Amino acid sequence: MTHPHIRVLVVEDDPVAADAHALYVNRVTGFTTVAKAHSAAEARRALDGAAVDLILLDLHLPDGHGLALARSLRAAGHQADVIAVTSARDLTVVREGVSLGVVQYVLKPFTFATLRDRLVRYAEYRTSTGVATGQDEVDRALSHLRSPAPAALPKGLSAPTLERVTQAVREAAPEGVTAMSTAETVGISRITARRYLEHLVDAGLAERSPQYGQVGRPELIYTWK
Repeated sequence: MTHPHIRVLVVEDDPVAADAHALYVNRVTGFTTVAKAHSAAEARRALDGAAVDLILLDLHLPDGHGLALARSLRAAGHQADVIAVTSARDLTVVREGVSLGVVQYVLKPFTFATLRDRLVRYAEYRTSTGVATGQDEVDRALSHLRSPAPAALPKGLSAPTLERVTQAVREAAPEGVTAMSTAETVGISRITARRYLEHLVDAGLAERSPQYGQVGRPELIYTWK
């Protein structure tokens, strides 16, 4: 199936994460990042200067909540759909977003595979055309927005444990964590903890640096970006 050309605005307050999200978008066939914004105000200016079909919107912005931005954009006549990026698990926020053009949610931290899955499904949803002859065709069009299963993590990693490791790293900022301290906090082995921490580094959400001054080999410290 040929996907439409979909122009994306990436809204994310962290410049490093914004660059990573833009690269992810550009790696998916049929999608192009046309602008990046690090605040709600920048997002409004970007929308005034470029045609946008889809907004990849972080909900926690320095100058307001992402849903407030989505609400003001709808009021101003902007019709771009929204994929919300958030670390929040509040289902009240999820329900509110439906009326504001939020078609998908992506929970941080996410992998390229997760975002690619959401974008491909969104593209399939946009290409649903014609007149439905029955309920099943309506259901099929909407089903493109719903993932049948979570996008796969690297073999051996689980989403619940990844969430606990992520929380441990975020709560330890700015000092950071080691594989050993994470293992003790989460209740997993040191080797397993290191696998999850390296996954966060690979996803662009954490960074590692050696801690010197100890006897023996320097220990790696992982800090949230």
